[in-house]
Amino acid sequence: MPNPGVLYPKLTVIGCGLIGGSVIRAARQHGVVGEITVADASEAHRARVTELAIAEHVTGDIAEAVKDADLVVIATPVLSVPELASVVIPAMKPGATLTDVGSTKGNVAEAFRAQDLSKIYAIPGHPIAGTEQSGPDAGFAELFENRWTILTPFESEDDHYAAAVAKLSAFWRAFGAQVELMDDKHHDLVLAVVSHLPHLIAYTIVGSAADLENVTENEVIKYSASGFRDFTRIAASDPTMWRDIFVANKDAVLEMLGRFTEDLQAMSRAIRWGDADTLHAHFTRTRAIRRGIVAAGQESAEPNFGRDRGKH
Repeated sequence: MPNPGVLYPKLTVIGCGLIGGSVIRAARQHGVVGEITVADASEAHRARVTELAIAEHVTGDIAEAVKDADLVVIATPVLSVPELASVVIPAMKPGATLTDVGSTKGNVAEAFRAQDLSKIYAIPGHPIAGTEQSGPDAGFAELFENRWTILTPFESEDDHYAAAVAKLSAFWRAFGAQVELMDDKHHDLVLAVVSHLPHLIAYTIVGSAADLENVTENEVIKYSASGFRDFTRIAASDPTMWRDIFVANKDAVLEMLGRFTEDLQAMSRAIRWGDADTLHAHFTRTRAIRRGIVAAGQESAEPNFGRDRGKH
């Protein structure tokens, strides 16, 4: 992807965790911003960002942080967005762009719409990338490479708004991301399937294993097979972020959970009655989906996810 040059002279990121920290590092590495300001409510986070020297300005004053910004990125748990929007939007300069990185978009769009958007360009967004790590040290510039970023712009016939969406798309593409435009409600349904429900299942399985009376915690850790081990990686994700996601996207998650429960019952019946054909057909279909994900470049084809590299 050719470097588009400086797109936003001043960038403000609110919340310097994994995603916020990665946006800062990627924006700096690819030269698409000039000055960077970080606003974070955590004194410890602010101190660490200062030590890392990844921003010119670090503050706990959100209104002060955004007043001169050309692009503001909210990178905090999604339930914090309504309160932040009420502070951020009135303080932003005319013509600036506001976006976010949250995993739910319906509630973000609602929070943005609750404010006066006549002077700025508000474009909800979601980079589909991450690890189970968190905090200012967790970010890295390569996080978004060959990953998707979904933007859910508001319906508008304003050419200036369309130009703002195009510029924000170029911002993400500069990091190596692919950009898709989508309706916010459809986004939340899709993410309930591919992200939110899998996380809920992982949290539940790991919790169930820990609660078994006839299996000790030491045995769960010691004999952890690859399947359970991979669930624990997902279940190690930021508890606050995922608490907010499930509360914010409850309707879509509950819809997908109901569908999953029906499918799980069908699998239970097949196991109970020894229906080998049904099990084999189901496993064959799901294996094909995995191969499709690898073919699309969204996962490594290396055995054991490449974990064994360098062991031999």
